Amino acid sequence: MKKTHKYLVLSILFIVPLLFYIFLSMGLNNFAKLPVLTKNVIDVKSIDNKYTLENKITIVVFPGKEADAIKGELFNLNQKIYKPFYGFNDFQIIAVCPSDSKEQIDKIKKSIGAYTDMVKWNFIFTEDAVVKAFYDSFRTNQSLDVNLHTSKAFIIDKEVNFRGRTDDKDMADGKLYGYNMTSVGELNDKMKDDVKVVLAEYRLALKKNSADRKK
Repeated sequence: MKKTHKYLVLSILFIVPLLFYIFLSMGLNNFAKLPVLTKNVIDVKSIDNKYTLENKITIVVFPGKEADAIKGELFNLNQKIYKPFYGFNDFQIIAVCPSDSKEQIDKIKKSIGAYTDMVKWNFIFTEDAVVKAFYDSFRTNQSLDVNLHTSKAFIIDKEVNFRGRTDDKDMADGKLYGYNMTSVGELNDKMKDDVKVVLAEYRLALKKNSADRKK
């Protein structure tokens, strides 16, 4: 019995690393990536050089000129997306806002900051035309409203590509360009899963590169 147990333990110790190596050696081709919907969107460093989308997994939002009216959306995003992921070094949220919304945004930041570490929340203030041009580079199926706001949150990867779904069952054409911040269910059931996929994709690539260097 002891011999059998010993062989079983040895087998597990040998087989599990082997299976892991085989999994890595298969590369990312068979990994379920989140599709790229638009390549090379405008980088925010062209708007404010203190920030960049490069080498970051970024959630981008557009609060608009009447931020007070949509603060619930930002609270939802904070609870369901920011808090679970802000501990990752390469994660950030960037809000691109019209210059004249700064006073309203400062109030919202103070409210969220009362119970949240805001270190990965970044707010950029710029001219109306720049907000629109940046949003238009995503090439979504909707426009910003008259206040330069959308209730959607968007995922941008480290290569500054816009990610989303192409097979979403709730969309007529299958394409999900952004995640509705007014819906806690959509943030929790769709966006959270998709952010996990993008994070896992880069971590798997990192492990594979590390394994390749050791060969």
